[in-house]
Amino acid sequence: MVFKVLRAISKLLKLLPVNCRYMLYELNTGTNLKIQIAFRYCIVASLCTKIGDNVFIGKYVSLKHLNNIEFGSNVSIHDMCYIDGYGGIKIGNDVSIAHASSILSSSHTWHNNVVPIKYNDIIKGPVIISNDVWIGCGTRILSNVMIEERTIIAAGTIVNKNLPTGHLGAGVPMQIKKNLEEL
Repeated sequence: MVFKVLRAISKLLKLLPVNCRYMLYELNTGTNLKIQIAFRYCIVASLCTKIGDNVFIGKYVSLKHLNNIEFGSNVSIHDMCYIDGYGGIKIGNDVSIAHASSILSSSHTWHNNVVPIKYNDIIKGPVIISNDVWIGCGTRILSNVMIEERTIIAAGTIVNKNLPTGHLGAGVPMQIKKNLEEL
C-alpha cells in the first residue's frame, strides 16, 4: 500500500521538468527523516529507468544521469555515496552499498594530445550489480564491470574487473580473495 502511494506521487512529480526534480532531490538530501527518505524515493522513481520497492537512499547521496540507472527491490544506498549512470547502471535486488562508495559508468580518455585530458572523449561502460551483493564502505566501482550474485566487496576496494558469483573481492585493485562457501 505504501509503495502504491509513493509511486502515485512519483507519477505526479513527472509533470515537473527534469531540472526541477533534480533540484528537489538536492534540497532533500540532508536528513534521514522518514518523510524525506520517502520523498527522495519518489523523486528518484520519477527520474530513473526502473525502481523496485523498499529502496533506501541515505543522506547526501549524489545521483547523476538517473535516466540510465535501474534499481531492484530491497536496495540500500547509504550516506555520502556517488553514483553516475552516464554509461548505464543496473542494481539488482537485495543490494547494500555502504557509505562513501562510488559507482562510475564512464571514464576519460587521454589520447588527444591537442586538448587537455579533462576535455578528451568520455567512454561509456555499463556497470551491472546482480542480486544479493554487499559493497563495503569507501568502495570504488569503475566502468565495464559486472558483479555477480551473492558477492561481497571489502571496504576500500577499487573494482576494475568482474567479480564471479559467490566470491569475496578486496584490494587496490580488486583481487578475488575467497569463495564464500569456504568461509
